[in-house]
Amino acid sequence: MNVLVTGGAGFIGSNLVRRLLGQGHQVAVVDKLTYAGRWASLEELSSHPGFRFFQADITDRMALDHIFAAVSPEAVMHLAAESHVDRSILGPAAFVQTNLVGTFVLLEATLAAWTGSGSWAGKRFIHVSTDEVFGELGEVGQFTEESRYAPRSPYSASKAGSDHLVRAWGTTYGLPVLVAHSSNNYGPFQFPEKLVPQVILRAMAGERIPVYGSGLQVRDWLHVEDHVAGLCCLLERGNPGETYLFGGNHERRNLDWVHDLCRRVDDRHPASDGRPHASRIVHVVDRPGHDFRYALDTTQTQRELGWQPSRDPDRRLAETVDWYLDHEEWWRPIFDEGYRFQEVRETS
Repeated sequence: MNVLVTGGAGFIGSNLVRRLLGQGHQVAVVDKLTYAGRWASLEELSSHPGFRFFQADITDRMALDHIFAAVSPEAVMHLAAESHVDRSILGPAAFVQTNLVGTFVLLEATLAAWTGSGSWAGKRFIHVSTDEVFGELGEVGQFTEESRYAPRSPYSASKAGSDHLVRAWGTTYGLPVLVAHSSNNYGPFQFPEKLVPQVILRAMAGERIPVYGSGLQVRDWLHVEDHVAGLCCLLERGNPGETYLFGGNHERRNLDWVHDLCRRVDDRHPASDGRPHASRIVHVVDRPGHDFRYALDTTQTQRELGWQPSRDPDRRLAETVDWYLDHEEWWRPIFDEGYRFQEVRETS
């Protein structure tokens, strides 16, 4: 298929582009190349005959109309988003603009392009969302496709709004939309502000490693390659109008997850003072509105798509640690350009 991927230079997006090209699809990427959208994540693909790149903002309707005319996509896979909760608390405007307004503009451009083609046949608009739109769970239970929305951060609220827009364009205008929610992703090409690469790189640098609050919050971890495999299943056999959940069935407390990462870095990159990296873990003031637990029931998704997450998450985590240790050429320029980890302020 001829596929348009928004946010294709980001973490999940760049992994998705690799998989799509590997499956023989023609892929056009639209990315603004903000701080987390890295051309370096796609550079090796630039000579691929099936790859095209457009640097553009999804809030720019004129640019999108030009791109649709040039590409004539049969499918749109929408991943462009501001995604870091901490940043959304400090500056929510960018999240509303990109996640909400940008999704609206993209829907309008898609509707105009596909209405002019005369047929919805075979077309897909796949909107990639998050489990955070459902709010938080207690110690038991899982979110399902029918769970009510209860976002608790500017980030999750902006994603919830974009989900509602996508479904409304499907119901009102007949756009063939599919919405996908995933749990926490990890893997190659993730910007260092996120937990997994941050722990690895702080450990390598001998820095203190912050954990919010008690660290007892629970997340379900999904390797990014499993996620993008699921998204490709949606492209091939997802049903328009439906919602799909992608989780790793690998729940861990944040503190345990950080300790595990530290042990793996110990094995590959011991600290110069001989101390375990976990000795540098410090508890910091908790994030406002920090959700206690997320978990997704993927039964329906697995049944309908024949998809399932990795059965060996320990191996996947080890591979992820190895990737960051072995690819300094990817992450070092991020720090050379001025990115710095936030200062660690330990709770009293």
